[in-house]
Amino acid sequence: MEENSEEKKVSLGGAIIACVITLIIGGFIGLNWNTISANVLPYLGFAQHATSSHDWSALDEVYNALKFNYDGEVDEKVIIEGAKKGLVAAIGDVYTVYMTPEEAKEYEATLHGDVGSGIGVEIGLRDGYVRVIRTLPNNPAKKAGILAGDIVYKIDGEEVYAEGTEAISNKLHGAEGSKVKVTVVRDGEEKEFDLTRETINNVSAYIEYDGDTAIIKVNRFDTDTGKLVQDMVKGDGFKSKKVKKVILDLRSNGGGYVSAAIDLISLWIDGEPVLIQKTKGEVSSTDNSNRGQALLKDMPTVVLVNGSTASASEIVAGALKDYDKATILGEQTYGKGVVQTLLNLTGGAELKVTTAHWYTPKGTSINLEGIKPDEIVELTYEDTNHSRDPQLDAAKKLKVE
Repeated sequence: MEENSEEKKVSLGGAIIACVITLIIGGFIGLNWNTISANVLPYLGFAQHATSSHDWSALDEVYNALKFNYDGEVDEKVIIEGAKKGLVAAIGDVYTVYMTPEEAKEYEATLHGDVGSGIGVEIGLRDGYVRVIRTLPNNPAKKAGILAGDIVYKIDGEEVYAEGTEAISNKLHGAEGSKVKVTVVRDGEEKEFDLTRETINNVSAYIEYDGDTAIIKVNRFDTDTGKLVQDMVKGDGFKSKKVKKVILDLRSNGGGYVSAAIDLISLWIDGEPVLIQKTKGEVSSTDNSNRGQALLKDMPTVVLVNGSTASASEIVAGALKDYDKATILGEQTYGKGVVQTLLNLTGGAELKVTTAHWYTPKGTSINLEGIKPDEIVELTYEDTNHSRDPQLDAAKKLKVE
């Protein structure tokens, strides 16, 4: 009996000590949770949605001042969404963006090639303004007379010239059959166009032939774009033409899925490092091309680029240049070399946030630098508007080994 009683005392004492230790550890973790979660959770594979101990009473002060003094209705939901956008915009990074649930759905759709309905223009930042880069054939903008080089000034009477390409693009899109009024500035004069949106047919990639030269045009990188191009290269058309040269046209390709870009690179580069990511100046990861898919590793290749060649398409151009697998021809690329992570937020909203920077296999920074062509050939707005393509003409004539 005494032995059993002693065991119970020891067990009870141990339990008390364990509880005290647990309470101490729990208290420590609770008081230091922000620091611990920031440093530990990423290593456990959890996305970091950091909690904040900041005092947001200043925002409450502004909101209450609006609510009680503004001569009009104050929609709390609209105010909160605006505050979220403002919070993210204050970072000062044009690539880090808060998207409402509706904007997130539209963005996800474009990544899968569902561009919906619009007026059929490619736009990009040029000389500080968002300009029309190209009008797509048989689409409303081209039929109405909008030209390459036009500055997008107003949409439905609202000035948008100071907004980014993504925001303007979203406003140009809409339901099929809906009306939109677009005001552009051309040669210092405003020109107004009343347009009806139509469904835009815009495949991610296609192939054409000029004799024994294959011209592969990649408009963007959807999830399946790499496989799509691989199937083209394996196809009967490629074999029957007895292709001796490839022109890879990445002009005005704003990017997309990095995995698709690596799939495309793998047609030329077999199992080698093709992309370096750095976070806070330190190498965080290195991506290799796929093995056993380099069907074009010995194929003379020219890559066409311009000022709207950006992001994932710059990864392709940079890797092929570093490994001497292609001659880069055209104009210096845009210089968007950032890794962006999509974080799902409450209610279907998303945060697209810059989490790292890209470098070419030889360690050249892409961001703000872009890829410099081996052969510089310009294509003017006048060329585009008169259906001339000196860059493609030069690529066809260029002798590459």
